[in-house]
Amino acid sequence: MEYSPSPKRYDSMIYNRCGKSGLLLPAVSFGLWQNFGSVDDFKNAWKMVCHAFDRGITHFDLANNYGPLPGTAEENFGKIIKKNFTGNLRDELIISTKAGYLMWPGPYGEWGSRKYLLSSLDQSLKRMELEYVDIFYSHRPDPDTPMEETMMALDTAVRSGKALYAGISSYSPEQTKQAIKILKDLGTPCLIHQPKYSMFERWVEDGLLDVLEETGVGCIPFSPLAQGMLTDKYLKGIPKNSRASKPEASLKLTDITAERLQQIRALNEIAKLRNQSLAQMAIAWLLKDKRVTSVLIGASSVDQLNNNIDTLNNLSFLPDELDAINKILKD
Repeated sequence: MEYSPSPKRYDSMIYNRCGKSGLLLPAVSFGLWQNFGSVDDFKNAWKMVCHAFDRGITHFDLANNYGPLPGTAEENFGKIIKKNFTGNLRDELIISTKAGYLMWPGPYGEWGSRKYLLSSLDQSLKRMELEYVDIFYSHRPDPDTPMEETMMALDTAVRSGKALYAGISSYSPEQTKQAIKILKDLGTPCLIHQPKYSMFERWVEDGLLDVLEETGVGCIPFSPLAQGMLTDKYLKGIPKNSRASKPEASLKLTDITAERLQQIRALNEIAKLRNQSLAQMAIAWLLKDKRVTSVLIGASSVDQLNNNIDTLNNLSFLPDELDAINKILKD
């Protein structure tokens, strides 16, 4: 599979500064949480990564446990990069990974200890066959490990050259303040926070976005489409092959209530008036806040990827549209 990047790859993508750092990220980044594991179609994964890059997506987001099986998303991504992004193309990519959730058995295989984080980073680099990642995250706060220990591990990762920047994910506003201060005192600023944020999941508006703005830290929401609820997938109910219909899925049937379906359909009507898909409007709704650096999208096909990237054709909202959306979300 020969690949030659498009010479026009930077012509239409929007790049936003990540907080007060020197790093620019594409307004839409590609998350490899789903569809890149050992159970998935590798050729399809290859096509999506190369097509994403051709459309200006430079940031690819992973974690140690992405799969399934855990670790195989990194392995497959590493194969794609090694074969197709040769020469200096690695310098055009922002690759991130994380550690925090269960990855191997025993007392050192999850959470936020120095032992786990640095061992996991070494394993991730081996799986992807990379010398470094651009961003290394603490994937979740550890209630039993001192915050200082977790942040010192991120500091070590950066000082060792195995990561260029440090990030955190799913930390509360208070935890975020603490983490940012510790990293600043260590001399390794926190670059970015990755929270779960969508029209249906708005906890970040209760203080977190304010903390990030005050401290100059970027924000990159994950699950912007509420794991598929903010798409046309559920407009007519729950299809047989949807994520919610699978017993092992993180999106449960109980999440899709009659009230939720009513909201989805009402939001879709507004999206149609904007000449957007519901997914496009949901991504644009996040990007309207300038504190949001980039939005992490997932995709199962090139067509789905294109649909999400085409969000950038219409990012503005009229006040009446925002009022109508807020009314739906409050009902």
